Amino acid sequence: MLSSPIFLRMPPDLQMTDEQFFEFCQVNQDLRIERNKFGEISIMPPTGSETGNRSGSIFGELYIWANQDGTGICFDSSTGFKLSTGAERSPDASWMKLERWNALTSEQQQRFAPICPDFVVELRSSSDNLQPLKDKMEEYMKEPGIQLGWLIDRKHRKVYIYRPGMPEECLDNPATVSGEQVLPGFVLNMSKIW
Repeated sequence: MLSSPIFLRMPPDLQMTDEQFFEFCQVNQDLRIERNKFGEISIMPPTGSETGNRSGSIFGELYIWANQDGTGICFDSSTGFKLSTGAERSPDASWMKLERWNALTSEQQQRFAPICPDFVVELRSSSDNLQPLKDKMEEYMKEPGIQLGWLIDRKHRKVYIYRPGMPEECLDNPATVSGEQVLPGFVLNMSKIW
């Protein structure tokens, strides 16, 4: 079993179209696949059970809040989004305002939606290097519509908070993390994540 991502660089004449990349991901559903703005494909193994449980906890808490709040919808880690740079990314959990989601066509909603969520979460697994995840968070922060991002580093009990146009903020072993004005009333209890 893979323990860290594999990166594939494709020759220019073998680059997949958006449709082909979507189909490639569909026939390889056991793997988490992303593509960066240069067309390089990263194939990530399924998470370990413990990381999957913690990721599920994050999504579950976000899902409950989103249903009660009613102003947007949330997505799990198997959801792909096409960013403005051409990269296709799958945050571990994300949320988007309903008006942004509803502005997409039905076809766009069924594929990798060509939009970045308002809020994204990445959870560092034990095999992940931190810097590539930080780079991914910086990539999200340059996207139209993004408002807030969390990079949760369980290994070091740190949460990196990202906001567009601002430097990252690092919380050391916080008891909770707030969704601020972006997700009013959403507070993640970190004892369930550590």
